[in-house]
Amino acid sequence: MTSRLPAEAFERYVAMGVDRSYHAVADHFGVTKVTVTRRAKQEHWQERIAELEAKAREKSEEKIVQLMEEMRDRQLKSAKMLQAKALEALRSLPPEKAVKAATALAIGWKHELLLMGEPTDRQATTVEETIKREYERWMVAAGEDEEEADGDGDGIP
Repeated sequence: MTSRLPAEAFERYVAMGVDRSYHAVADHFGVTKVTVTRRAKQEHWQERIAELEAKAREKSEEKIVQLMEEMRDRQLKSAKMLQAKALEALRSLPPEKAVKAATALAIGWKHELLLMGEPTDRQATTVEETIKREYERWMVAAGEDEEEADGDGDGIP
């Protein structure tokens, strides 16, 4: 085996991905693992890999955020278009035929509210209300059966 490790050894190491190892680099370049390990310590391969992976993760997260923003923008445009079409139909149709347009308008409004982070019917319950409801549902005094605990005798808490 030769004792010279080429300058592109780090690039080879990085390119190996999850299967990277000093042994594989040594085999590829025909050198000993000790030679590769020595070079890796001198050139801080592990730290450089960590930095590269962090940068790749940041870029990936930025791309995801951008894609999510684009998706949200498209959905908002669709919701507004649905609202515009529904309003147009409401203006042109007689009242007895405008029910579907009114439903479409309501759907468009709800979708827009959801995308803007405002509460919709399903989200309106607050955390405090949920906690209180669950607390009342589960806190039954010892010896008291559920029919007595709910107070109306129907067995439904």
